[in-house]
Amino acid sequence: MTTAPHHLASVFVELAGGGAPGPPGVPTLLARLTERSRELLAVRATAVTFSPGARDAPHVAASAADVRRLEQDAVAWREGPGPACRHSGRLLGDTPLTGTMARQRWPRYAPRALQLGCTHVAALPIRGHTGPVGSLVLLASRETPLTGDLLSLGQSLADFAAVTLLREHEVEAGRVLAAQLEHALANRVVIEQAKGALTARHALSPDTAFTMLRGYARSHQRLLTDVAREVVEGRLDPGRPHK
Repeated sequence: MTTAPHHLASVFVELAGGGAPGPPGVPTLLARLTERSRELLAVRATAVTFSPGARDAPHVAASAADVRRLEQDAVAWREGPGPACRHSGRLLGDTPLTGTMARQRWPRYAPRALQLGCTHVAALPIRGHTGPVGSLVLLASRETPLTGDLLSLGQSLADFAAVTLLREHEVEAGRVLAAQLEHALANRVVIEQAKGALTARHALSPDTAFTMLRGYARSHQRLLTDVAREVVEGRLDPGRPHK
């Protein structure tokens, strides 16, 4: 297996997030990893699963749609080379899908992979700071042995991509947290404005005004922020008797 150095360098630049304006994002990076690993390693298909946290829904990508569906099912079944590699954090070497081990350990995965024209499989861990965060699955036909330099290059691709994937995951998590904090702050501001409005209208203390707001929201089964917004806009006054 021979790859021109300049082409190999361009692949690593892509996996580092280069080649496009702005952050690539996790889905784009996973798509790059599957496509470039299939191309460089000359295998029939590749698939990648990335789940950096116990509570994170796994990201699944593959070099073909039918392989992606297989890997999604493998995640749901908790069966197959990808989940096994993700769990152990160790390389799963060249494994014949027609062999006894594959048929016994992966009774649903192995037949599906064989139907796709794949006879051998290997899986490489995607490693994070404290443990495995995913796996890169290589699916091949009989003509492509999954050994030696091929697996070494595959692991290098997985290790390099892991750095960028974890960075992008942290960036996206930061964006979500910032949006949540902004939303919480906006809600708090409108509640404080509503308290101020009720305090001025009815000569109440801030605590009493808040109790009035909360009581109205609960008794009418409404969100506190919605009630507060209507008070601020002058469309509602919980302190005024309602018929």
